[in-house]
Amino acid sequence: MSAFRRATAWLIDFALVAALASLLAVLTFNRMSALVTDVPELAARGGFDLLTSRGDVLDASAGLGTSLWDKSVGYVQQAFGLLVVAVFLYRWACLALAGRTVGKALTGLKVMPRTPRRAALRAAVTTSTDVAVYAVACVLLVEGEIALSVLVWLVAVALFLLNALPVLGGRRRSLADRVAGTSVASVELSRFAATRRASTA
Repeated sequence: MSAFRRATAWLIDFALVAALASLLAVLTFNRMSALVTDVPELAARGGFDLLTSRGDVLDASAGLGTSLWDKSVGYVQQAFGLLVVAVFLYRWACLALAGRTVGKALTGLKVMPRTPRRAALRAAVTTSTDVAVYAVACVLLVEGEIALSVLVWLVAVALFLLNALPVLGGRRRSLADRVAGTSVASVELSRFAATRRASTA
């Protein structure tokens, strides 16, 4: 099994993740655009606050902007949260049911051994290193925590490399494989080995 096949499998799965992320981005943008239709309602509340503000116009108008901003940030947080959960469920279900994701199936690879617990552990690690930590960094950036966001981005890159680089080594076991106690094998080689064992028995 070559590192090229594992990289190709990862790229296919990542393309699926990117497609889902794009869909969520469009839906989130539409939700944020729909806030414009809520402006009259928010403005009415802002107008009431203005009437009862006793002249504190700046404080009353700030409430309208803060409400819009908080809703927008909330939509972004929900989208990233949904992305992380969806990616985890995709990977866990594929590994638990078939021992492979779509990318691994298309490249003739399989994760072994296949158990729900190992699948969950492996899916948790790969989701964290590929998506979850980056999602946290993006949310922090949207919330204005720029320094913390950069720090989390650096952690995300380090975790990604820590998971991916061991695949280039002799045993080709990623961090996810080591944590879950799994390995990735070529389906063709596994079948050949099983046939050979059966013929020599």
